[in-house]
Amino acid sequence: MSRNGAKTGEELEVRTRREVKSPALYRVLLLNDDYTTMDFVVRILETVFHKPPAEATQIMLNVHKKGMAVCGVFTRDIAETKVSTVHELARGKGYPLMCIMEKE
Repeated sequence: MSRNGAKTGEELEVRTRREVKSPALYRVLLLNDDYTTMDFVVRILETVFHKPPAEATQIMLNVHKKGMAVCGVFTRDIAETKVSTVHELARGKGYPLMCIMEKE
C-alpha cells in the first residue's frame, strides 16, 4: 500500500462480473391450409411437439379456426429443427402444411 492507504496498481484486485443472458426464445406456429388433414396435424403435434392427444387436438382446432396456433416456445436451434421436421414430414405425405417461427 502507498503511504495514504490506497492500493497501488499492482495491488488492485480486478473483479469481473459476468452476466449470463438467457437465450432468445422463438414461438413455433402451425399455419392453416385447406389440404392438410386434421388427423395429420394432430399426429405432428403429438410426435414432433410431444403434446398429449387432448392438447394436440385443441391446438389443431385453434389452427383450423384461427388460421394459426402456437405449438411451443423454444431456443432458436430447437425451433429451427422443429420447423424443418414438420416441413419434411408434411412434404413426405404430400401436404402443404406450413410451420414458422417468430422471436418472442
